[in-house]
Amino acid sequence: MKLKHIVLAVLAPTLLVSAGVAFAQFKKPEDAIKYRQSVYTVMANSFGKISAVVKGEAPFNKDDVAKNAAVVATLSTLPWQAFGPGTEGGNALPAVWSDNAKFKAASEKMQLAVVNLNTAAQSGDQEAIKKAFAAAGATCKGCHDDFKKK
Repeated sequence: MKLKHIVLAVLAPTLLVSAGVAFAQFKKPEDAIKYRQSVYTVMANSFGKISAVVKGEAPFNKDDVAKNAAVVATLSTLPWQAFGPGTEGGNALPAVWSDNAKFKAASEKMQLAVVNLNTAAQSGDQEAIKKAFAAAGATCKGCHDDFKKK
């Protein structure tokens, strides 16, 4: 439980600042691209640690899985502000902007899936974690297939 409080204490200020910051925070399109790529890098790191456990490549430690799922759930809310008009580029396909409604729907689906993963991880139930991880991974893949350069 202490680890959860530490993670929340570290991430809470970031969330509060990020939630209230408008697109205007990015002075240049490159800043928005770097921001969203950084968020995805950290998210992928924590998601990858859960993946290793789910695949049996790493031992199951419920506290570590719970910590990493909490990080993924928290970070899943952050990159979207960096996809505003004029931020085209990076690894994002033009469809992010040309089919923004589909992109937004995909982002919301992913966020819900990682919240469900976090809930399962906090329970410590390995089967629930595996099921929720598969669902979250499918949403990530779907978005990558439609909106990310290969």
